[in-house]
Amino acid sequence: MALNFRISNVTAKSLADNFKTNVDIGSTAAVIDIRTGAQPADPDTAATGTLLGTLTMSDPSFGSATDANPGGRITASAITDDSSADATGTAGYFRIRATGTGADDVADGECGTSGADLNFNTTSITSGSTISITSFTVTMPES
Repeated sequence: MALNFRISNVTAKSLADNFKTNVDIGSTAAVIDIRTGAQPADPDTAATGTLLGTLTMSDPSFGSATDANPGGRITASAITDDSSADATGTAGYFRIRATGTGADDVADGECGTSGADLNFNTTSITSGSTISITSFTVTMPES
C-alpha cells in the first residue's frame, strides 16, 4: 500500500490560520512558557521541568498565513518580554498556552541557540533577568 497523501498550499495556509485561531481561543492573550528539561510527549501531556519565564503574546497572536513556498507560514505579532525570569536554569522547551475562558495548551517545541523550534542567543536563563523573543514563525508543511 502506498503512502502518498499530500496537501495543497491553500490547505497548508488554512491549517496555519486555524493554528492561530486555537492560540487565540482563550478570553485573554496567549502566553509562551519557557521551561527546563526535555519536551513532553505532546502538548496534552502535563508540563514538566522548572518554569523559567512566561512571555505574553499579542492578541491576536499571529498575522494571517502567507505562502512559505512550500507550506503556510504565520508570523507572531509582538511578544512582550518577561522582564524578570522566575528561576535560573537552561531553557529546554517552550509551550504556547491559550489563557482565560476556553483556554488550553496549544503547542510546544524545543529551545536552542540555532536549528531549534525557538532560538535564543543563549539558553542559560538567570533568575531576575529579561527573557526576549524577537521573532517567531510557525510553518505548516505542504507536500
